[in-house]
Amino acid sequence: MQSLSLGYSPCPNDTFIFHALVHGLVSKPGLIFNERLEDVETLNRLVLEKTLDVSKISYHLLGYVREDYCLLSAGGALGRGCGPLVVSKKYESMDQLKGKRIALPGRYTTAALLLRLFDPALTDIIYLPFDRIMGAIADGSVDAGVIIHESRFTYAGLGLVKLLDLGDWWERETGHPIPLGGIVAKRSLGSEVIAGINSLLRQSVELAFAYPGKANAYIRANSQEMSDEVCAAHIDLYVNDFSKDLGHEGKAAVNTLMGRAEAKGLIPPSAKDIFLP
Repeated sequence: MQSLSLGYSPCPNDTFIFHALVHGLVSKPGLIFNERLEDVETLNRLVLEKTLDVSKISYHLLGYVREDYCLLSAGGALGRGCGPLVVSKKYESMDQLKGKRIALPGRYTTAALLLRLFDPALTDIIYLPFDRIMGAIADGSVDAGVIIHESRFTYAGLGLVKLLDLGDWWERETGHPIPLGGIVAKRSLGSEVIAGINSLLRQSVELAFAYPGKANAYIRANSQEMSDEVCAAHIDLYVNDFSKDLGHEGKAAVNTLMGRAEAKGLIPPSAKDIFLP
């Protein structure tokens, strides 16, 4: 029996996707998973330290771990109309943010990478946990911030305004959907084990779609006091057919993101094929 450490976030999209896998509704003889739920930036750092065998990570972090981890085609978050938002309370355009203090939800988040790709001149950055960014903008601690996850649905209630949808910018700039987070596995596990993990993930996603109410108790137990409506909106936004399989379109989007980031010197170069062997 091979025991693998598995990291993902307590966000509704991840608990929806992983519910069947970690509750034994799908399984593969010889494999067991020990799950660890953390915010995405903590997961990023654990993978950077090679602590986890399999984990959800930001696509930005993928650029730093390609030598040791490969990307699975199932279980991730990639799509259209779901990118990070730049919001502020006292400014109305991105041009006004030059020299202003901007909060980002972690050094290795895709949100941080997208902002750098959009405008490298925005350099006065502070990193905060994603759930503290809106409060910091509202109380004036920072001038603007890039928000992710459920914050997309609640920022207007704090009097914040959207300056830019970085996902929309990416889609217009490249024609591709935006890669937000993917599932990686240690290359040292070997191609047979990795393929088995990917198959289990796809089955877990398919079961979640087939029986959407089955995971509700697990989602609610980890949803950090989100309303049912916000949980449902969160899942609808971030879980889609790309979560079953990236396919040609999804892989092209990931390659484009990695290529542009590498060309700008924002991630180290690598000759490794990033995808599941």
